[in-house]
Amino acid sequence: MSPMILSILMMSLATGTIITMTSYHWLLAWVGLEINTLSILPIISTSHTPRSTEAATKYFLVQAAASAMILFSSTANAWQTGSWDITNLTTTPSCTTLTFALAMKLGLAPVHFWLPEVLQGTTLASALIITTWQKLAPMALIFLTINNLSTTILITLGMTSAIAGGWGGLNQTQTRKVMAFSSIAHLGWMTAISPIMMNIMIFNLMVYLMMTTALFYTLILSNTKTLQDTTMTWTVSPMMTTMMMILILSLGGLPPLTGFTPKWLILEGLITQNLIFPATILVVASLLSLFFYLRLAYTTALTLSPNTLQTKLKWRFKPTLPSSPLATLFTLSAFLLPMTPIALL
Repeated sequence: MSPMILSILMMSLATGTIITMTSYHWLLAWVGLEINTLSILPIISTSHTPRSTEAATKYFLVQAAASAMILFSSTANAWQTGSWDITNLTTTPSCTTLTFALAMKLGLAPVHFWLPEVLQGTTLASALIITTWQKLAPMALIFLTINNLSTTILITLGMTSAIAGGWGGLNQTQTRKVMAFSSIAHLGWMTAISPIMMNIMIFNLMVYLMMTTALFYTLILSNTKTLQDTTMTWTVSPMMTTMMMILILSLGGLPPLTGFTPKWLILEGLITQNLIFPATILVVASLLSLFFYLRLAYTTALTLSPNTLQTKLKWRFKPTLPSSPLATLFTLSAFLLPMTPIALL
């Protein structure tokens, strides 16, 4: 793909998301979502393989169905209330339809099956866009309509997503599928806390975006697509391998790393509201996620692949790490825990 076409697609992608995030009319929000979807499709199918074409087709069908459900719910609400205002979504059927449409957009369980397959069929760079930038527009709609959405449905979706994300990632050997189930689990935590404390949900989203971007950055630089590939990253760059291990543990939510902060705050918020059962389910599901994070960290930093050569390091003819952006992302993604009080002010 030529740089000019790629830049046009990326600008259209950003424009669609910004239109949705800044609109107060349902039709404008829907237009932004459609621009966003149509812009990402050529990026998904950029490798020109049957697998990428299949991934783009799946992504289009799911996103088109979710957008149609959003348009249907807003039309039904306007039929009843006479208002197209996003914040004026008052009828119960419209709120329920919108909740499941946004769950489909985000890849929440039980409508999450498309996300691992789409990520596996595209490149690591496209998978990074799908798991980070593509979550902003649906999250903005949840933020705008949260006062009218059902708390019970959102917490239930959060619990099922955390369980599905942890359970589904246990037997995966492809790093893109592992990151897909990681995304499902993290979005489940955000959805569970969204009707209770929206500021913690936004903080969790920011931390998730930083950690996921940093880890995908290292996967792209080391061209790591499978668990077997992670055993070879040490020979490419020992420093990047160490950073990758710390990032994986941070995604798993181990203290004293950054990923522990949002889980700690979410559990505190749920327990404060006397929601003991959802908090317990989320903790148990996080243990499932932690298992495959630890396995990924183990194969990355503590395992050397069988090698017939006597050298321990590959030849490196150029610097393998663009130090500035990756170092900044890594620092924020791993050592932000002491800054939590300032971040929540």
